[in-house]
Formats: sequence, structure tokens, C-alpha cells
Amino acid sequence: MATVYEENDMDKEFAHFWSKVNCYTVIRFPYDERCEFVRKANSCVVGSNFLPYMHLMACNFRCVNRFEEHVFVSLFMILSFVLLLCMGLVAHIYYSPALKVISRMLHLNDHLAGVTIMALCQTIPDLLLQITIVNNRDCVFANYVASSMFEVMFTGGLVCYLTPFQMHSFNTVRDLLFLIFGLALFELQLYTSGELSYFEGLGMILVYVVYLVINVIDFFLIKYTLKVLRRELLELNEMADSPERIERKRYLINEINELAKEERVKILKRRTTRTRQQNFTFMTQLPNEHERVEIQKYRASRYSRMNQHLFREFLSAIKPINAEDWSHASMSLRAFYLVRAPIVVVCAIYIPLVNYEEPKNGWSKLLNCIQLFLNPAITIVLGKSLIFRNRGQFWYSAVPGDCIYGVYSMVLTVPFAIFVFFHSDTRAPPKYHWIFSILNLTGSVFIIFQCGTELCVIFEMVGHIYGISSQFMSVTVIAIANSLGNLATIIVMALHGYEKMAYAATLGSPLFIILLHCSGVITLKKALGQNISFRSMSGDYGGILYILFTMGLFMTLMWTTLLNFNARRSVGILSMSVFGLFILYATLINKEIISPFQHDALVIDAFESCVNMLLHL
Repeated sequence: MATVYEENDMDKEFAHFWSKVNCYTVIRFPYDERCEFVRKANSCVVGSNFLPYMHLMACNFRCVNRFEEHVFVSLFMILSFVLLLCMGLVAHIYYSPALKVISRMLHLNDHLAGVTIMALCQTIPDLLLQITIVNNRDCVFANYVASSMFEVMFTGGLVCYLTPFQMHSFNTVRDLLFLIFGLALFELQLYTSGELSYFEGLGMILVYVVYLVINVIDFFLIKYTLKVLRRELLELNEMADSPERIERKRYLINEINELAKEERVKILKRRTTRTRQQNFTFMTQLPNEHERVEIQKYRASRYSRMNQHLFREFLSAIKPINAEDWSHASMSLRAFYLVRAPIVVVCAIYIPLVNYEEPKNGWSKLLNCIQLFLNPAITIVLGKSLIFRNRGQFWYSAVPGDCIYGVYSMVLTVPFAIFVFFHSDTRAPPKYHWIFSILNLTGSVFIIFQCGTELCVIFEMVGHIYGISSQFMSVTVIAIANSLGNLATIIVMALHGYEKMAYAATLGSPLFIILLHCSGVITLKKALGQNISFRSMSGDYGGILYILFTMGLFMTLMWTTLLNFNARRSVGILSMSVFGLFILYATLINKEIISPFQHDALVIDAFESCVNMLLHL
């Protein structure tokens, strides 16, 4: 009689082997067996973003030795440079003007725009991505804290170094205190109970809501105070002058001028009126001055020659290289122009430009009408394929099925584009041209986010190829790569004259990550039945991260008050050195020169152990 084989636990484990195995385990396999492994491992698909690097290395390039792996890594380091170039270009040409226009149209001041629009644009795309892969990736508190620390200490310090400015005292202190409180609250809840309960997660979300409400109330109090002061000044001007009234008017004028700086975002020219010193120095120079842009109101006839030079204007708008810049450029600069030319063309076709510094505010009738239906369709289709796709297939396999969503969007956008085409004029932008800045902002954020995500995937792959600890890579290289998009947008805004908005974003984004991002993802994982312990979330670097980050925040709070909220170059270097100190500690921990800051198992004295053993004998 034949015996019936009964499956054991080992068989059940291997039944789900290909769905659970880490893709980067293939590095330990012989070269000739790697292609088959990456084709079967589900994580090789889940962990990819735009390009399937492990598939390319094992199956397409078919690397068979260490030298070919070095060549493979070098090629994708060049790709990383192109991605960085793309992020910088989009942030400089498209993101900055769109953010200025939208902030002004919403009547926000620099600080409120920084902690709301700018901070949310930097964090919401990553939150949506983490929610879609909540079952496939561990939520590690240390990784989020490392990204937050890089943004506050390094990016914020770089803002202070590049563009010294006068901070707003109350806003800065409030943001720092909220960030310290949020970080300490999250750490305390994880440390005491070992996990985050539903009520604790809800409490973290409420803290962030309170933070936003306080910022909004403060903004409206500023506007109300300005209204009261201006009314009082108007009443004094109608009265006869006296020494007391003259003194009171001087006081009111000074107060109004100071508060008016925080009333509404101003459209500033990107170029400064003072030549910037390029060499490295600790000395703080005078703040950069940016002239205001006078917003022109164009008025053109809608009934004669509405399509004059239509195609010439279109070709000029997508021209990748300016002829005048090319004629005055050196050979190296011309090579740079040629490298970035494809990026310029793609961005010009995809992203509408609304920039009050450009002729006609960047209006190009034919191009903008095409972008009205092309931009939403591309964003929806690629967003669905890259972020919300079935993680069992590559994004390009999902594009044909997701194109239907782009067609659905055209049902609304194509009639609007036709209306704009017949209603507008090539010689002047329409009154509703500012609406294009919404497409400008969403398109810019989408490209910057995808470039940053792709950089994270590249550096994660490189770390595994060279055998570097995944924990070390996550809190150092990948945390930095994940924040490079934020770094590009923040520095660009600071260089364009919006230092307060940029620095506010360096504080608002980490607060969103800690209070909403972490707590939201952890709560969702718990709802799905996944257990998350304090040890798994903090890792080897969570303790030292929390200590250094808290120390850096208190240090920032101290120097801002001591220097009367004047951001100087020296304190910028000091802030960046705090993150450098963490990199030093992380390197020493990774090399096992020092021990991680965490709870160690109790070590019993050897002599006492021997005595107890002898007594039992």
C-alpha cells in the first residue's frame, strides 16, 4: 500500500518562497543562475519603480563577473546624475513659479505656504506610495527620522548658509517646539508600549491638525491686526497733527510695514540685484535682494488675428537650447546644454509654464491648449501605473489597461481645451491663465517625486551589490536620496528669494512625516494584522538618531533665540555638521567599532556563573 505524503511546516514555507524571498538575495547566487531567480522572485517586481535593475543586470546585461557589475553600476550612476539634473531643472523652471503663483492666489504668506502647500507637495506622494506597498515593505521609524533629520539639519542649514535671512521669531519657535514634541511623543509611545495603538495613532494625527489650525489662526490674526492698524492710521491722518499723534503714526507705520511682510506672498525676480559670492566662506554677507515683479494685465482684442504666429510660438516654447546662450557658452557648457536638451523638451511639452517673469507670463496658446488634456492624462495614467499598480507586474505592463483612465480625463479636459483655444489670443494670456499653475505644480511634483524614488531604488541596489548593510544604507544613503527632491525644491525657493518659505518647509515636512506618515502607515499595518515591535522599527540606529536629532532641534532653538533669529552662515555649517556627526556614528556602528545605542541583553558575571554551576553539581 502506497504511503501518502503529508506536508510539513517546511513544505508550507517553501510553497510561498518566491513571494517572500528578498530579490537582492540573488547576489549570493552563481552568475549563471541569477536570471532564473529574478524572474521568479516577486520582490524583484515589487521593489522596482521605473527600470527593473536586477532583471537588467542578470538577464539583459548578463553580468558574469565582478568587473561587469562595476560597469553596470557605473552606467546607472550616470543615470542618477541625469535624474538629479532633471529634478533641478524642473524645480528651477517650473516648480518655483507655480508655487509662487498658487500661494499668492490663495492669499497665503511665506510661512503658511511653506508648512502647507510646499510641505504637503513634498510628503503626500511618498505617503500614497507607502500605503500601496504597505504589505510588501517594513515600516522603520529610524528611516523616517533619518530623512527628517537630513531635511531639518542639513537642508535647513544649507538654506542658512546660501541665503542668510531674518527669521520670523514666533513661527520658528512654534514649529521647532511642535517638532520636538511630536518626535518625543512618538518615541515615548513606542518605547513604553512597544507598539502604536489606534488611539495613539489618532492622537498623533490630532496633534498635526492642531498644528495646522494654529498656523491658520495665526495667519488670520496677522491680517486682522493689519486691518485694525491701517484703520487707526487712516483715522489719525484725518485728525490735526500733535506730537503724540505724530509719534503714534510713526509707531503704526513701523508695525504695519513689519506685519505687511507676513501678509501675502510676493512675486519676486529669481535673479538678485547683488552678485553672489561663490567661494566657500564662514562670513555672513548681506541678505540677497530680489526685485518685485510687476504683474502685467494684458488686454488684447479677441476678434482680430487671434492665432497670429501660432506655430512659431509653439516651436519657440519647446526649443531646448536658447540661441543666444549657445553662442556665448563654452565647450563644456554646450555639452551640458546638449545633455539636458531631451529633458527640456519633455518637460516643456508635459508641464505648462506660468511665470510672471517671462514674456506673456509664459503663455503659449497652442502648447497650453494641448497641455490642458495631455498633462492630466499622462499624470493619471503614469501615476496609476507607477504608484497604484498591481505589485505583481511591472508598470509598463499595466499602462495599456490604465490608459482608459486617461481617456476618462479627456472627456472633461478636451472640451475645456477647445473652449480655451477659441476664446484666447496668442498675443496675451487669458484672465484664467493662473489656473494652469495647478497643472504646473502637479506635473512638477510628479516628476520630482519619481526621480527621487528612482534614485532610492538605484542606491538600494548598489548597496546590496557591494554587500553594505541594508540598515546602514536605509538611514544614510537612501534617506538622503529620498530627500534629494525636497532638497532641490527648497534650495531653489531659497535662492529665488523665498528663504522663509523654504525654511518653514524644512520644519513642516518632517512634522508631517513623523505625526501623519509614520503613525498612519503603522496604524494601517496593524489594521491588516501585521505586528510591529519597537525593536524592528528602531533598528540599530534608531536610538542614536533620536538623541542627535533632538539635540540638533534644541540647538537650533538655542541659536535662533541667541542670534535674534538671524540665520547666519556659521550656524548653517553648525546645523549641517550635526547630520555629519550622525553619519560618523552610523559608520562606526556599521564597522562594529562602537555598539548601537539600544537595550542589550543582560550579561551575567562569568565568576558568578561558574559558582552557580559548581553549586548545582
